[in-house]
Amino acid sequence: MLLQLRASSARSAAAAVSRVARVNAVRTFIAPTVSRRADFVQELYLKELKAYKPAPIKDTDSVGQVQTFTAPKSPKSPEEADLANSLKDYESMAVEVEGTEGVAGGAPAAVQDWLVEEDEGEEAAHH
Repeated sequence: MLLQLRASSARSAAAAVSRVARVNAVRTFIAPTVSRRADFVQELYLKELKAYKPAPIKDTDSVGQVQTFTAPKSPKSPEEADLANSLKDYESMAVEVEGTEGVAGGAPAAVQDWLVEEDEGEEAAHH
């Protein structure tokens, strides 16, 4: 009796496995697999995204949100007021040329040698 029970349970288990295999085979043939099945949240998101219509932009939307632009005033130069007098002063200035300072006749002044070299002969004699 124990053998019959085991044999019948083995047969019933085999039948159940074959039934499940047939059902799975049929389901995968008709219905898409889990990897191909679209996600419910994704479908809902795409549906809402396609249905979204943004509000049209008006010219008055920025009023109160942004300050209006006004160009700054250009600064007034302090030299512009006395430009004519400054030009006359410049024209009446004496021309300064390097090397002619202190000489009135127009003859160039003697250029002084500012580099003084010591004689090497005298240094060698001391050592």
